[in-house]
Amino acid sequence: MRIFVLGPALISIALASAPAVVSAQQVQAAAASPAPAITLDEALSRAKANEPAFAAAVAASGVSKLDRSIARAALLPSVTYHNQYLYTQGTGALASGTSAGTPSTPRFIANNAVHEYMSQGVVNETIGLQQFTAVSRASAAASVAAANLEIARRGLVSTVVGLFYSSLATEKKVAVARRAASEADAFVTLAEQRETAREGAHADVIKAQLQQQQRSRDLADAIVLAQKARLDLGVLLFPDPRSPYTPTAAAATPPLPARADVEAAAAKHNPELQSALASLHESNLGVTAARAAYLPDLALNYTYGIDAAQFATKTPEGLHNLGYSASATLDIPVWDWFSTQHKVKQSQILQQAARVALSSTQRQLIAQLDEFYAEAVAARGQLESLNLSVQTAAESLRLTRLRYTAGEATALEVVDAENSLTTAELAREDGTTRYQMSLANLQLLTGTI
Repeated sequence: MRIFVLGPALISIALASAPAVVSAQQVQAAAASPAPAITLDEALSRAKANEPAFAAAVAASGVSKLDRSIARAALLPSVTYHNQYLYTQGTGALASGTSAGTPSTPRFIANNAVHEYMSQGVVNETIGLQQFTAVSRASAAASVAAANLEIARRGLVSTVVGLFYSSLATEKKVAVARRAASEADAFVTLAEQRETAREGAHADVIKAQLQQQQRSRDLADAIVLAQKARLDLGVLLFPDPRSPYTPTAAAATPPLPARADVEAAAAKHNPELQSALASLHESNLGVTAARAAYLPDLALNYTYGIDAAQFATKTPEGLHNLGYSASATLDIPVWDWFSTQHKVKQSQILQQAARVALSSTQRQLIAQLDEFYAEAVAARGQLESLNLSVQTAAESLRLTRLRYTAGEATALEVVDAENSLTTAELAREDGTTRYQMSLANLQLLTGTI
């Protein structure tokens, strides 16, 4: 009984542990090789090749372009080479005016002969407003798909930019946490030395040790967050998200574009607005196509070839079997139990919805433009203040440690100065990330990234 119970469990444990060994080897091999530097442009290029939603948008855009080509082809005449052999049971009686040996007349009056051969080239063409409107609708649908593809691209860019700068920020926060842990270790050493020299109280050592323990926990948390950010970005960049890489960005802070340039680019290159305009145009064409059902359609046909009792260009009597026929058909709609009228109303309802969507998109564009630009201005203005705060906090910590060494400051003042410097450095990294993200939002809104 124990064998049956423990057997599957042991097998599952063995299967689960096998990939772990391989993964450890892969990680060691990857660690041995230098981590490649990944810029934002390269990260965007890799993400476009690996993200399934973007691939689906690319496929939809390609299909819509082919739909437009198919609709255009429907306006041109179609050519078919038709071949058929038809056998009908005969009546046994010869047709009047025929000689002996001639096949009898067919029993089905709809057929022409007992043996009938058809080998014909057929050209068909249908002319109507619906066919011309279908091309315009396909073009509008292709424009919508192209705008949706751009929306998907910018959504992917926004995701990659957020993960990229988040990974950069977490790496820098790890460096801040290491520096803070090192400062805490140095303060513990200093407090113990002062206690040994009977220049400080044991309470200072305890306070320094508490600070050291907290900084160690902060460093561990920062490392975990950095690893998580790297994995989140690695999912979009590599087949194995554990692949080593180093995100790198330009050291100089990019400038903020002028407000007038942002407004002009947003009005011209915003994909949401283009998609709404194309959707409205498509709905207008839908109304036209629905109303086109009230109009007649003209169908043209031209046939050239053989339709005879012999598969030959001439009959036994020497007459020509090759010939042609042509027809023109005009279908005029008369009554369809209000079906066309209801289709027109349906298209008009969709048209009204498209107008509302366009108006909403325009309002959202105006609001987002003001919001993103104000956010970028505020973040850009705070960067200099955050850098100054870090410099001031670092100088304050240096002076406080000197005062503590000279016995003029308490351990609480040193701990407070260390906390102030760490907080200032973390705030600077958050402020840098905030400005980079707000600038990226503006660039996405204006189509410059």
